[in-house]
Amino acid sequence: MSGKRYPEEFKIEAIKQVTDRGYKVGEVARRLGVTPKSMHEWIKRYGENSNQHRVVSDQQAELRRLKADLRRVTEERNILKEAAVYFAGESKRSTRS
Repeated sequence: MSGKRYPEEFKIEAIKQVTDRGYKVGEVARRLGVTPKSMHEWIKRYGENSNQHRVVSDQQAELRRLKADLRRVTEERNILKEAAVYFAGESKRSTRS
């Protein structure tokens, strides 16, 4: 018996339709072409009370934090670049006098 393999992200998004949006398991399963049994197993594995869900949530929080840090550091770098150009121009003007 070879069942179709679904990516972890697909499974998590499928169970979010049940847990977050309030759709019925059978309805989501039918729409996505999976069995209700599979959906129940995924909910057990990836649902809000599972360890897997906590790991994914922690990773998403870390990713958000890292993106915010990257934005901040990029802004700081751009400010420093502009300051370097400004002071280089000031330096040239003061040596010409």
